[in-house]
Amino acid sequence: MLVTARADEGMWLFNQPPREWLRTRHQFDPTDAWLERLQKASVRFNSGGSGSFVSEDGLLISNHHVGADAIQKLSTKEKNYLQDGFHARKPEQELKCLDLELNVLQSIEDVTARVNAAVPKEADAASAFAARRKIIAEIEKESLDRTGLRSDVVTLWQGGAYHLYRFKRYTDVRLVFAPEQQAAFFGGDPDNFEFPRHCLDFCLFRAYENGQPAKVKDYLRFSPTGAQDGELVFVSGHPGRTSRLLTVAELEYLRDQALPYRLGVLKRLEVLLGVWSARSEENARRAKDELFGVQNSRKALDGRLAGLLDPELFSAKLKAEADFKARLVGKPEFAEALAAYDKIAEATKIQAAQAVRSLLLEGGAAFNCESFGLARTLLRAGDERPRPNGERLREFSDAGKASLELGLFSEKPIYTDLELLSLADALTFFAAQLGVRDELVQKVLAGKSPRDRAAELIHGTKVRDVAFRKRLYEGGASAVAAANDPMIEVARLVDEESRALRKVAESQSEAKQQAHAAISRARNAVLGTTGYPDATFTLRLAFGTVKGYEEDGKPVPPFTTLGSFYERAKEMNHRPPFDMPGSWEKRRSRLDLKTRYNFVSTVDIIGGNSGSPVVNRAGEFVGIIFDGNLQSLSWDYAFSDRQGRATSAHSAAILEALNKIYGAKEAARELVNGRR
Repeated sequence: MLVTARADEGMWLFNQPPREWLRTRHQFDPTDAWLERLQKASVRFNSGGSGSFVSEDGLLISNHHVGADAIQKLSTKEKNYLQDGFHARKPEQELKCLDLELNVLQSIEDVTARVNAAVPKEADAASAFAARRKIIAEIEKESLDRTGLRSDVVTLWQGGAYHLYRFKRYTDVRLVFAPEQQAAFFGGDPDNFEFPRHCLDFCLFRAYENGQPAKVKDYLRFSPTGAQDGELVFVSGHPGRTSRLLTVAELEYLRDQALPYRLGVLKRLEVLLGVWSARSEENARRAKDELFGVQNSRKALDGRLAGLLDPELFSAKLKAEADFKARLVGKPEFAEALAAYDKIAEATKIQAAQAVRSLLLEGGAAFNCESFGLARTLLRAGDERPRPNGERLREFSDAGKASLELGLFSEKPIYTDLELLSLADALTFFAAQLGVRDELVQKVLAGKSPRDRAAELIHGTKVRDVAFRKRLYEGGASAVAAANDPMIEVARLVDEESRALRKVAESQSEAKQQAHAAISRARNAVLGTTGYPDATFTLRLAFGTVKGYEEDGKPVPPFTTLGSFYERAKEMNHRPPFDMPGSWEKRRSRLDLKTRYNFVSTVDIIGGNSGSPVVNRAGEFVGIIFDGNLQSLSWDYAFSDRQGRATSAHSAAILEALNKIYGAKEAARELVNGRR
């Protein structure tokens, strides 16, 4: 199924940009060179989020909250870079990140025909999935061997098309600059997804190759003046997932079961981590990044559920589906598409019936800790690696090996006390959800309370030792079995059922993909081929205008300023999370308080776009996406620019802060000049 554009809606493929729409609506015709430069300047953070190159010497910019995972792993009790910030004044002071992988899209190839040709027409869902997995692994491996580039086959239009994306990988990435977290996330959770905002949500990294700063041909010129009111702007980033093409049956499942359940899990974790963090400063430091992620996800899902509970939005979905079906009735060539809706409903019903056990076991919610994730990876690697490439679980394919090993052998700190807290709570949740009489629950707990069993597993396992992980990984299944590690044995205990649940989910996903492909073909025939697919955490182009909106009968201007930042802190009596970093209090007199700070636009974004560059017609960097307002949260299902807005930090404020608050003149100079 395709989405046709309304207003400036769309997360467009770079190989299928909306040229006609841009020409007729905005009198702008992007050249191939303009698109290629923006594409190759855009960066994907595999930890989640986006960024962009901003100098020929490998300097790149993203959000502070996107870089927080890497910054947290570099921090210690003595040097809390996440809280206090970081500034490398000299190249030799730049800190190498522990396991950060960046991907830059180099090319896109349509492989739909080859993928579909490998799937027998009369195959059942399980056999079709196996055939599709095999050909996708083959295509990815061929591409990797031929080009040396990371190669991923991406499913588009829920199975309507398959494109091969090739990425250049950077794994030597170093931290250059980060402001204090309080500057980056001023207003904290109360202001999150709100506007006006006052956040310096950015940080700087540098990509290296062969021990030297990467030489980057395609990067974005940094605009000192930044975005202007009413200006056409573009966003090039990696939106994680949208659900605009789902059928009503799928949306009903999300509304009635999936989202409420996931929200319950998140709210439980938020309380757990919040209480633990309040007990000591060190607890708070260790849990800070995870707690932020939980709070951010909780608020985002609250907004998405509110969207599906909005009668106007859901009625529009019902009407659109009914109207489209009516156009297919009585036409034999569209019989398959009409039948597809029932197939999707049945597959969704099957997935829903096992959803709780799937989330607990295959999703890992019953064992929510780093140690279990490492243990299961080691266990499955031993089983999967000897198999033919096309028959493995996808995360163990040859094409994904380098990324898998980067994460598995990371030297990141793993805190025993936080592991124990998380696992004890997860095991309690596991028992509460399935009941203590459940056979698998009894085997996992082994006659102990969740807390005692968690302590036994966390203190008994060796998987947090990198040398131990390398030995077992290299030794294969026999070495894993001989280790007799308690956490690995728990992973083994649940693995048979977990794999079975995954197999059912994958088979039903295959059935839904085939059904969606039939609907997509019908929609192309009836409505035309102009449209964009749902987001897939791959590079997309979006556009809109810098524009305020109206809320509760009052106008909301598109910009905040550095001056309104100080006013907001005063209004809230400087109490947390509206307290101002000392550096900002001390150097206020240096600033031009009229400098634009944050701004909103009608650009179509979703989670994963965080850190995306905002560029003008000239392709200059004028801001950086870091959030959306509350009204944008329902964009997962349907776009509306009546009140929904994307929120960005302004390029002028970034330069002003670097020069006058942090004394990072060398970084500011590199941004403006495009070189060191």
